[in-house]
Amino acid sequence: MRKYFTSLFIFSLILKGFSQDTIRITKTEIEQKILDNNLQVKLANDEAKLAQAELLGTRAMYLPNVNASYTFSNTNNPLYAFGSKLNQERITQMDFNPALLNDPKAISNFATKIEVQQPIINMDAVYLKKAGQVKSEVLKIKAERTKEYIQFEFKKAYMQLQLAYRMLETLENAKTTTLANKKVIDNYFKNGMVQKTEVLYIDVRVKEIENQIAYAKSNIRNASDYLFFLIDESSENKVLKPSEKLDFQNQILENFASLNFNRKDLQAYQKSLEAYNLMIKSSKAKFLPKLNAFGSFEMYDNKFAQFGANGYLAGIQLSWNVFDGLKAKSEQEKYKAEHTKAQTEIEQYNKQSQLELNKANRQIHDAENKVNLTQLALEQSKEAYRIRKNRYDQGLEKSSDLLMSETTMSQKDLEYQQAIFEYNVALEYYKFLKQ
Repeated sequence: MRKYFTSLFIFSLILKGFSQDTIRITKTEIEQKILDNNLQVKLANDEAKLAQAELLGTRAMYLPNVNASYTFSNTNNPLYAFGSKLNQERITQMDFNPALLNDPKAISNFATKIEVQQPIINMDAVYLKKAGQVKSEVLKIKAERTKEYIQFEFKKAYMQLQLAYRMLETLENAKTTTLANKKVIDNYFKNGMVQKTEVLYIDVRVKEIENQIAYAKSNIRNASDYLFFLIDESSENKVLKPSEKLDFQNQILENFASLNFNRKDLQAYQKSLEAYNLMIKSSKAKFLPKLNAFGSFEMYDNKFAQFGANGYLAGIQLSWNVFDGLKAKSEQEKYKAEHTKAQTEIEQYNKQSQLELNKANRQIHDAENKVNLTQLALEQSKEAYRIRKNRYDQGLEKSSDLLMSETTMSQKDLEYQQAIFEYNVALEYYKFLKQ
């Protein structure tokens, strides 16, 4: 008895470990979760935020640079000793004694200094800031395009889950039909009306459907896990089930699809050219004069935390970088080459995008034809099965023919659902390429 309860307890734990909750979802609610939680979307947004944070560094082109320091020094160097005493405003007539000037006593100096550097005109920094702004805008556009791609990926994954459940339903219906036929054949066999081979045929068919059902359940789990991945949630002991069924989303399209140049990724590529132009201007502006202001306020004493003397220095500096060893010129050539390369890449990407759009357009038409053909084949296979079933009930058909007809009907139903899925995915991909 103890062994019995122990085994029962272990078995219950195993069942608990394999049990899973089925969560009903709608397309709208799961799509919003993906936009809020998807890691790829978050990464794209983080890149845009990083570019915005880097842009803050360009504020140095118009904000002052302020430094404060407190320095202690002790020296008997004639020059520094006299200068320190002069800064402390302690020079007397005795200090001009040549003997003291040449061989002064050590002097301590406590210096407090506040320095201010104020940029006024630095054109290279101006263009550099504008290039940073363009880069930030490009990454924001790319983040928006990433959202659009994730939305397409979600729709595809959601339809994959719908298809998996629809195929499971079709296979379970086929199993029900086959088991009903099996019951009839088993009765016929007991009464000696059919041979053993026909019983074996239908047993094989049952096993085949059971294997297909197991495979369909695995597909459900795989599709569900991928949706959990898209929303960045754990899929442990949980499986999703869509509230909507897979429907044929028939839509009339133009014969020739023209590329939308306002598409986010194309905008980002085109805008990146602006950044290269601004970087070229920034390199050229390094040879322009720069105007900067500077100033300092200083306090000195020979005692700690005392401020017996003070003074200030203020001025404006106009400077030119006449020759920098061709460094700026090299930068210009580099940015010009990158600009030319980017133009070629954009031209290639636009042409590839147009080819892909044309291909997607043709795929939709091909998928639509496939849906129509598989629908017709399904209707014909259903009618063929109905006729054979009636003839079989009248003893005019073999059970093997009935089994073959049922198998064909089940296959055509699966092919029809697969064709609908392929059409819907092709349509959503086409919309993604057009938006």
